[in-house]
Amino acid sequence: MRNETKQEGLRPRKICVITGTRAEYGLLRALMGELREASDMELQIIATGAHLAEAHGNTLHEIESDGFKVDETVDMLLAADTSRAIGISMGLGVIGLVNALDRLTPDMVVLLGDRYEALAAAQSAMILGIPIAHIHGGEATEGLIAEAIRHSITTMEHVHFVAAEPYRQRVIQLGEQPNTVHTVGAAGLDNIHKLDAVDKSTLEAFLAMPLSDPLFLVTYHPVTLARDGTAGIDALFEALDQYADAHIVFTGSNADPQGATINEKIKTYCAERPGQAKYFSSLGYQRYLSLMVLADVVIGNSSSGLLEAPTVGVTTVNIGPRQRGRLRAASVIDVGESAAEIYAGLEKALSDEARVVATQRHSPYGTLGVAKRMIEVLRHVELDGILLKRFYNL
Repeated sequence: MRNETKQEGLRPRKICVITGTRAEYGLLRALMGELREASDMELQIIATGAHLAEAHGNTLHEIESDGFKVDETVDMLLAADTSRAIGISMGLGVIGLVNALDRLTPDMVVLLGDRYEALAAAQSAMILGIPIAHIHGGEATEGLIAEAIRHSITTMEHVHFVAAEPYRQRVIQLGEQPNTVHTVGAAGLDNIHKLDAVDKSTLEAFLAMPLSDPLFLVTYHPVTLARDGTAGIDALFEALDQYADAHIVFTGSNADPQGATINEKIKTYCAERPGQAKYFSSLGYQRYLSLMVLADVVIGNSSSGLLEAPTVGVTTVNIGPRQRGRLRAASVIDVGESAAEIYAGLEKALSDEARVVATQRHSPYGTLGVAKRMIEVLRHVELDGILLKRFYNL
């Protein structure tokens, strides 16, 4: 167990950010930038999971191209997308992350979200006696195993950054002391406000397709607690086929069980519709957000449709139960997993009424300055005795 007492003022506080996916990195990027520039902080980065996988775009290079130094890489992801393979990946992750953290000796670890890579990181830091700060706790995603992972990480962590007040109350309900739970807003908001957007012609050249109306941006992930986590993807294709003049950009499914199956289905769909539909394992956060700004509708079941799209000012058609339980802006249209329901949602999303609602850009997830609010907490939180948690009884 590490010595909890830190002598402040003698050296910068070492904050280790651990990231395992492209989407998670996009949300962490603003905080990482603030940490890199802070003279009293030392940013450490561990990249793991899908960042190191060719099937998911080798997105380690995105971190490095943004000027960040990656201190450690932990290869944990097996090629298969079965539940067994994911379980083995978690075990490999714990082994690699324990060794990486032991070499880096950070004062605190920062994690985001609810994926199994984050759970492996939380277990590793907890065993080594390293305090944990967690972003986006207290949320609900009732269709996912992530629901249990997120709340498990909450019980292992010491500083909580939540996106909205209802989530703060839920973290406290889980037994966390109120003074450790900070409502800072959604981590991705800073990226939107600071976006150096890629212009339309450059995007068209990169995508090799025109971006004329209607433009659909689609991300569909497995529903991990469903018997068939891919149930909605074929219905989505059927609904999209009602728009022969649409241009459709798919981003890759994540590294969850059955994610590779979904990606293969999408690749086949796009191959049969050259010039109309394109698949990209990863667009990178800048191109992704720039494309979202131009899109008529964001479609699928990704959290970005609930967190970023309303702030950008675009309507979301959210499919199925994957995001059930999360706060929603009025611009989010929830639909079932049948082709008829998805098509009805798309028709509503393309209406003038829905466009007016979206352009109001109302979001329940806070305002600009999320990273600055987080870094002030990380800068001043008392580390002496922080590991000794007391359960808070309501």
